[in-house]
Amino acid sequence: MGKRLTWWIIAGLVLGGLLGWGLNASLAPEGEAGAAQLAKIASYLDIPTQMFLHLIKMIIAPLVVSTLVVGIAHMGTGSAIGRVGLKAFLWFVSASLVSLSLGLILVNVLQPGVGLDLALPAANASSGVDRSAFDIAKFFIHIVPTSGIEAMATNDILQLVIFSLFFGVGLAAVGEKGAPLVRGLEALVAVMLTVTGYVMLFAPIAVFCAVARTLATKGLSVIGDLAFFMGSFYIGLAVLWAVLLGACFLIVGKRTGTLFRYLRDPILLGFSTASSEAAYPRTLDALDRFGVPPKIASFVLPLGYSFNLDGSMMYMTFASIFIAQAYGIQLDWSTMILMLLTLMITSKGIAGVPRASLVVITGTLAQFNIPEAGILMILAVDHFLDMGRTATNVVGNAVASVVVARWEGQLDPPEEAEPGVKPIAGAPTPDADSFEDYAVPKN
Repeated sequence: MGKRLTWWIIAGLVLGGLLGWGLNASLAPEGEAGAAQLAKIASYLDIPTQMFLHLIKMIIAPLVVSTLVVGIAHMGTGSAIGRVGLKAFLWFVSASLVSLSLGLILVNVLQPGVGLDLALPAANASSGVDRSAFDIAKFFIHIVPTSGIEAMATNDILQLVIFSLFFGVGLAAVGEKGAPLVRGLEALVAVMLTVTGYVMLFAPIAVFCAVARTLATKGLSVIGDLAFFMGSFYIGLAVLWAVLLGACFLIVGKRTGTLFRYLRDPILLGFSTASSEAAYPRTLDALDRFGVPPKIASFVLPLGYSFNLDGSMMYMTFASIFIAQAYGIQLDWSTMILMLLTLMITSKGIAGVPRASLVVITGTLAQFNIPEAGILMILAVDHFLDMGRTATNVVGNAVASVVVARWEGQLDPPEEAEPGVKPIAGAPTPDADSFEDYAVPKN
């Protein structure tokens, strides 16, 4: 994805915000009639966004399976797979602890909830967030798929990783007999990345509609009510970015400075759509061009989407303690550290759950006798916070892939950040103005 599409996405973000603000300002004062009109307009604006997200989900399963299986097959021995996996998990655990700790420290330094003095709700008050998915035992059973086809149909990333791991190891074990299948999957990777390029052309429209819908229904006032909380959290994300990129610099060196150029588009896409799935294909392509071997990126990245959500991790401690501050509940440091360790474990058990951070936060609040109803306070602005933490998740997983590649001694020289078109042989030549920034990756 090149500069032209990037600017179109930024334009969609700005224009969508202006339209949403204008609709809210003109219709919200009209009472119930205006609210009904806003709801109707919002339903129409939601259609292109949902269509785009469905297009993304359409390509996720074949892309994850093909890239991961090919990557594992090219790794060869089980020892190589185990070594890369161990290094990845070492980074994931370290990054998770850093993210949670930063959230804990910054929310205590900035104290965004102090002074709100919310009245404690009734004992039976509920947050409205379903906690049925919050079960670590069910998680361990769930990660093993009963069917690879079902895992693909439901886009369960963690189950796809387990299925692809076994399939890739088996494919490597049969040697030459599996070579035709490996070549077929390599061709599938090339096709799916090309399809991804076509799907991304719809991103500006989806971003425009998503932002317009959010601001039309919520308005700017809801942002103002919790502006200090949101600002404090984004300060925390900025610090986390600095820490992640600083750690990357210590391991990778000066090339860290150019990493952002390659990640510019997936970061912007993740931020504007608040969808990690939307950013996944372009992150994989950006890492390939940056020099991370596909066999490493296609192995580390899917694992990271289940175990290394750095932005979401920071949000969990930040939001949990913010709610305690808002209710005037004093927590000592030993309790907060116990909360951090609890989040460290339970956050791994909610892969695939929409608004997974809220599920974990709700369960944690109940465990530490903090009113669950406090989650309602941040639900109104959660979409805007989700944008920031999704972009941070993209950065965190990209850095993890780059670091593991360096540890393996396999970080290759980068390709050009914005490659030109390399059409598939025999395929019709696309219009240069529309597709000049897309390329078919090398086999």
